Parts: sequence; structure tokens; C-alpha cells
Amino acid sequence: MKFGTKAIHAGVEPDPSTGAIMTPIYQTSTFAQEYPGKHKGYAYARGKNPTRNALEKSIAALEDAKFGLCFSSGMGAMDAVIKMLRPGDEVITGNDLYGGSYRMFSKVFANYNIKFHYIDLNDAENIKQHINTNTKMLWVETPTNPTMQIVDLKACAAIAKTNNLIFAVDNTFASPYLQNPLALGADIVMHSVTKYIGGHSDVVMGALVTNNEDYHTQLAFIHNSCGATPGPMDSFLVLRGIKTLHLRMERHCANGEKMAHFLRNHPAVEKVYWPGFTDHPNHEIAKTQMRGFGGMISIVLKNKAIENTFKIASSFEVITLAESLGGVESLVNHPATMTHASIPKDVREAAGVVDNLLRFSIGVEDIEDLIEDMNNALNSGS
Repeated sequence: MKFGTKAIHAGVEPDPSTGAIMTPIYQTSTFAQEYPGKHKGYAYARGKNPTRNALEKSIAALEDAKFGLCFSSGMGAMDAVIKMLRPGDEVITGNDLYGGSYRMFSKVFANYNIKFHYIDLNDAENIKQHINTNTKMLWVETPTNPTMQIVDLKACAAIAKTNNLIFAVDNTFASPYLQNPLALGADIVMHSVTKYIGGHSDVVMGALVTNNEDYHTQLAFIHNSCGATPGPMDSFLVLRGIKTLHLRMERHCANGEKMAHFLRNHPAVEKVYWPGFTDHPNHEIAKTQMRGFGGMISIVLKNKAIENTFKIASSFEVITLAESLGGVESLVNHPATMTHASIPKDVREAAGVVDNLLRFSIGVEDIEDLIEDMNNALNSGS
């Protein structure tokens, strides 16, 4: 089954009681039982809900996975993965992480004696020198947030398998439409469903998918026991959003390409991060493991003054200054003071997240309007 067909049909069946085409919103916290312990597969909605289960099947199908779990946020999903570890375990991850990921690793799980190594993953060979007997997991983002680094998933998978590491991939920036890490050797794939999968900036949710039954069993236990589970209304909204994921992603990619080339030629811009450029680091790997280059773009302004960056970020009329990404509307974000503010300045800047960097989520509006808005805002700076 092709992706577009899966997006519309996978995991979704007409309601058996009414024939409703759309999965009903089962807005209930509990379910009737015939006698103690005898029920129809549903007992309490934290554990299972029919609307959420349909969504979990749908997202799993998009990633060609056997198992899927949905969480109340992307951070809730990530939290469950790290809870598979034990005190004294170590994790290797990238030095260009989403700020929330870095905050969770460094401020929460570090307190439980889980050690994280933040390294340059542009060359997967760098991983080997950080592996020791305590290393249990490799956590990777690709493309990374916000400098769009591309990590070689096949090379990482080979290293992880050789060293018996759990290999987890944050696939949020690519979405299942552009990249399927399980097919490239990953064990667990995480999505902030809030972003491209939901696609309309009206839901906060996360998801995990895997083909490993043991990992799924562990994660499902944590999912139910710790309770970071989404409600049926949010699950319904994401099921609706998924039906146009393939159409939206085609437009995100097309608009992103045109915007990236426009930005590269603008006199106010010093550097453009977009993996579709042939001189982007690991561009050839991106061509191999992705089906397109997406709608995420970051730029470094020539004028390094933060006041100039703030002025430009606040001057858009069509593009909105806001956190998040992946919705139908275009957004601009200032990572240093917004999504990555929790990262110490020296660490952040060493990864390229400087004060004059702006990150764009290019939406599905008419590209001519977006380019005009971009040009006007950039020209408003000094």
C-alpha cells in the first residue's frame, strides 16, 4: 500500500455499531465490565481508548512498524524511552539537539545518574570512541534542530547493533513521509505528533513506534504506569490531520526548496541551513535516506546584533513568530531565546545556535506571498 493510501485508510475502519467512516471520539474515562476482569479489551482509558488505538495503528502503519504508542506530548514519549534505562547507564547523542531534549537529559535524567555524551554526529565513526561497558543507548535527531545536520542512520544502526545499543531516532523534522528510520536499522522512532503528523497546530502529542516486541512491552508498561497518555479528542484531531499528511508534505517540500534558494541569494543572509543544497554536509546521505528535504530552514543573518535579529523576527506579516513547527502556517522562531533557551550559551553557540540565527517552518501558503513577506522582513533590518 502506497503512503497516501495508508495515510487515509491505515488503522481506521468504519465504526461497527453505526458504520461511521470517521473513528468516533470515545469520550469516556472507563468502560463497563460483564464481571470483574471480564471486558471487551477496554477497562480504563489511561491504558486503552478506541480512538487512541486507531491512531496508534495509523502512525505505526506510516512508519511500517508493528507497534505504536501515543503520548500526551513528544517529551512524554521521549521520557518513556529514557525510562527504559537504569542508573549508571550512558547515552550517546548529538551536540545539536532540540532544547527540550537537552533540558530533559541534562536537568532531569542526569539527576538519576544517567550520563549523556553530546557529540558531533556528522561522522558516525565518532560514536565508537564514546562507547564503553555502560553505554546502553544511541539517541539521534536527523535532520537536527535547528542546524539541519544529517546523521547517517544506516551507519549508526550498524554501530548500535555491533555494540548491543538501543538505537532511538527522533524523526520529527522529516515526518514518516520523508524518512522511515526503522527501515534503516533504528529500534525505536519518536515523533512530536504536534508537528507535521498533526499538521494544524491544534494538538500537543507524541508517539513511539517499534518492531521490537520486547521494547514495545517495556514502553507500553511505562505508558500505562506513568500515565502520559493523550485524550480521545486530540487523537481524533490527529487522525483527521494524518489524512492530508502526504499532500501537506509535498507542498512543504516544494515551498521549502524555493524559499531556501531565495534566502541563499538575499544580501542580509550569511548562511542557510537546508539539506537540499548540494554543499550541505551529508547532502548525499540525505538524498539516500530521505525522499525530499522538507520545509525546515534556518538562516544566520550577516548582522550579528541581536536587536537586528529581534527586529526582523517581529516584522513578518504572513509568517508568525512562534514556537513549534510543522503546521500548515509558516512560523519563524528565534532558538536562542525560545526553543533552545535552556541550553547554556557556550554549549548552544558551539553547536551553531548563535544569537543571529532564525529557524523557519515553511508552511503551505502561496510561496509568492511567503517570499514577499520574507524579503520585506529581511529588508527591515539594519
